[in-house]
Amino acid sequence: QDFFAPAKFLSCWMYVDDVSITSADLPAIQLINRDSSVSSQQSFSLTKNKGWQQIVIPLQKFSGADNGNVKSIIGVRFSQNSFKAKSVTIYIDDIEFVSDAGAETIQTVPVISSAKGYSKHVDIEWPGVTDAAVKYIQIYRSQNDGKFSPVGIQTKMINRYADFTGVTGKKYQYRISFLNKNYKESKLSAPAMAETKTMSDDDLLTMVQEACFRYYWEAAEEVSGLAKENILGRHNMIATGASGFGVMALIVGTQRKFISREQSVKRFLQIVNFLEKAETFHGAFSHFIDGPSGKVEPFFGARDNGGDLVETSFLLQGLLTAQEYFDKNNKEEKAIRQSITKIWERIEWDWYRQFADSKFLYWHWSPDKAWIINHRLIGWNETMVTYLLAIASPTHAVPASMYYTGWASQDSFARAYRENWGGTKDGALYKNGKTYFNIKLDVGVSNGGPLFFTQYSYLGYDPHFIKDKYTNYFDNNKNIALINYKYCIENPKKYFNYSDSCWGLTASDGPYNYSADEPVLWQDKGKIAPTGAIGSFPYTPKASMKALKNYYNNYGKFLWGEYGFRDAFNLTENWCSEIYMGLNQAPMVVMIENYRTGLLWKLFMQNEEIKIGLAKIAEQTAE
Repeated sequence: QDFFAPAKFLSCWMYVDDVSITSADLPAIQLINRDSSVSSQQSFSLTKNKGWQQIVIPLQKFSGADNGNVKSIIGVRFSQNSFKAKSVTIYIDDIEFVSDAGAETIQTVPVISSAKGYSKHVDIEWPGVTDAAVKYIQIYRSQNDGKFSPVGIQTKMINRYADFTGVTGKKYQYRISFLNKNYKESKLSAPAMAETKTMSDDDLLTMVQEACFRYYWEAAEEVSGLAKENILGRHNMIATGASGFGVMALIVGTQRKFISREQSVKRFLQIVNFLEKAETFHGAFSHFIDGPSGKVEPFFGARDNGGDLVETSFLLQGLLTAQEYFDKNNKEEKAIRQSITKIWERIEWDWYRQFADSKFLYWHWSPDKAWIINHRLIGWNETMVTYLLAIASPTHAVPASMYYTGWASQDSFARAYRENWGGTKDGALYKNGKTYFNIKLDVGVSNGGPLFFTQYSYLGYDPHFIKDKYTNYFDNNKNIALINYKYCIENPKKYFNYSDSCWGLTASDGPYNYSADEPVLWQDKGKIAPTGAIGSFPYTPKASMKALKNYYNNYGKFLWGEYGFRDAFNLTENWCSEIYMGLNQAPMVVMIENYRTGLLWKLFMQNEEIKIGLAKIAEQTAE
């Protein structure tokens, strides 16, 4: 549950049903290191010869293993312990490294604070658990007949459970219990009742928004109030770009009354006070930030220890939206606006040109390695917002001409860059002009790329009002979404799940690794991320709604959870992600809202500096 916690013991649970088993009949255990070496063998004995029991072995007994460093251990080997052993059957479960093998007595009494029914699932919530003796929460369900059966287990870090029953119009009762580290169970809570109900399309949109919103409200990093990279992931690490998206999700949650304005103001004061003090690099924030200290967290390696201009622009897009939303003439909301102004004005966008006469912005700068990554920002991809904000900056603006010399550059370096990552000459000159699935694409490399290209820069910036020499970006984004949609219907690689209700290739978790999938053969891995279709609501409302209903009604049993849809799934490989990602939950909240009311687009686009920045680009376009 927490990969970064120190480990002192190897723990597993073993089931036997043979009273004649001796210690010699049981397997020996070894740890396998990343370099394929193995530790010494360790034997163990059972306290009983029937039923489940926990086996706990101190890591220090495994000589040859890197004790306590679980990242260096890639496997556990069970092998025959004695040539005299007889043939026996053993079941093994819950193999894990733990920091504490104790079994304290649980002091807290379990209580369900709410149970709320939706179309095909029930959300059960309880107060956050601080009792150190509690390891898991066990959930019981009754078909409203008084007979309770266990239906789920939840980590103590999450104080809710989404029970997807798959049935509409049915009453259920729920109880919960706590389990300690030895799985000893507390008493059951008092029962709570809920009923699933018929929901309209509008109700379903609100349901998805509220569930995804919880990622940024309930599960935020504690010190800053900002977003984590993923759940379950590192508890103290903030993801800067995901936090910018999350800021917008919090605004939606406030407007839709998932939380009160007072609660929202308190959270935003926490956020801006943290950001004002957090470590920056010529005003830009790092990709990841350590919550407790506010210092850079070089999660991607030693070179990633400085400013990340793209992640900073994602954050600023959210903050400038919040600056417009919190418009009341009171002390608290004034303080939010003033703090955001300070953060905005201190970002040295012009520093990130690297050279005074540079045609490009650069993605990263390191305080001790300078421009070692040397990544020029070249479109068309997710980074348009960086150029738009750099041109709009009130204090450190770059020339508006950089829109065409950098972002939409057609020089030899930019052409080679696009050809390299696109694997084609299509769109190498920024403009494309070719037709895919009978849809003309004005701008885009290959046939448009992953769908997050149409989302990240346009959560605040309204693409209806972004137009250059080549296209209107709402129309262009819509065409990219339609190309993605039609590719999935054609399904050239014949994956099991692709259809007109299961589409949307984009960046997400995968069965083997994180990848940015797109509608071309070599970048199509067979996985679907719900944020692809659902984050396209403004562009493809009917197709997006059809996908949302399919994901929830037909795949909800494995895909729906406490924070909405899990990150991705691949039915061909019988796989579903176990995590929710900060970069993917918020676009569903925000783009649904932009489809429904245009709230985030309206707020962001009323900023005077943003208007000036777009006017500067329009002047360049007219020349």
